[in-house]
Amino acid sequence: MRALLQRVGRAKVKVDERIVGEIDQGLLVFLGVMKGDGDADLERLASKIVDLRIFEDAAGKMNVSVKDVGGKILIVSQFTLAANCKKGRRPSFDDSASPNFAKEMCEKFVARIHGEGIEVATGEFAAHMQVDLTNDGPVTIWLDSKAL
Repeated sequence: MRALLQRVGRAKVKVDERIVGEIDQGLLVFLGVMKGDGDADLERLASKIVDLRIFEDAAGKMNVSVKDVGGKILIVSQFTLAANCKKGRRPSFDDSASPNFAKEMCEKFVARIHGEGIEVATGEFAAHMQVDLTNDGPVTIWLDSKAL
C-alpha cells in the first residue's frame, strides 16, 4: 500500500459539488492499494500514520502525532499512486489492485484508523473527486508499506 500524507489545517473532498468528507486540523491521506498488498501492509501503514510525529510540539519541533494533537484524518482512495512511469509518457497502472479488492482494503484501513480513536472522514471510492486543502507547513510525506 502507498500513502501520500499531507499535514493540513483543513481539507475537504467533494463529489458533484457535494461535500462527502471534511476535516479541520489533521492529515489528508491519499491511499493507493497495490497488487499483492495484504493485511500486514495495511497494519504497517496504519500504525505508522497514526503514530508518525509530524505535528509541532510547544517548542515548535515536529514531535507529536495526529493522535497526540487530537487531529482528524481524511482518507481519499487514489489508484494513481500505483503509477509506473518508467516507459513512455503515459503512466501504467498495472500494479494497482483490482477495484473490488482495493475498495475492501480501503474500508479495512478506515476501520483500523477509526479503531485508534481518531475521527475519520473519507472520499467516495472510484468517484471523480475534487480535493480542497490547506497544507500546514507544508508537510508532505510519502509512505510505502513495503519499505516500512
